[in-house]
Amino acid sequence: MLGNTLKSALMISLLALAGNAMADITFSKTTDGSALDIDKSTFDTPAAKEFLATGKNPYVGNEDAIKAGKKKFNLYSCVACHGGKGEGAVGPGLIGSNFRYAKNATNKGMFETIWNGTNGGMGAKGFGLMAPDDGLTPDEVLKVIAFIRSNSNVKMTGNE
Repeated sequence: MLGNTLKSALMISLLALAGNAMADITFSKTTDGSALDIDKSTFDTPAAKEFLATGKNPYVGNEDAIKAGKKKFNLYSCVACHGGKGEGAVGPGLIGSNFRYAKNATNKGMFETIWNGTNGGMGAKGFGLMAPDDGLTPDEVLKVIAFIRSNSNVKMTGNE
């Protein structure tokens, strides 16, 4: 009898752990730390789904994704404030270890900052936060982050 009870308790514990491992990460606004609600259906690529589950950016180090991210970085005029490689210009640098927002050392944190904007004046780039046909999708944001990380002067991937 005790053996079956122990087995049942172990099975319930394992299921609970498995459920937690499958839970999506939660997002918070860089502006005030409050909850950032992003429509989960916009995470519609395998890479975006992996990011949503783990907070790790699978595009870091992927040359094709880096090229696509660079194009978006230029298209959305990120270069105007952050420089051609994210080194900083009018706006803060994004590639070193001294971030204006410490959370940007992680890909999850940088995603939140790009998606919803900052108190320092950067507007939200997340799809659906501007006009429905404007902005970036989660997959595109991850590619932009991969481009930024490829220029890191401290070899920071954000997936540490």
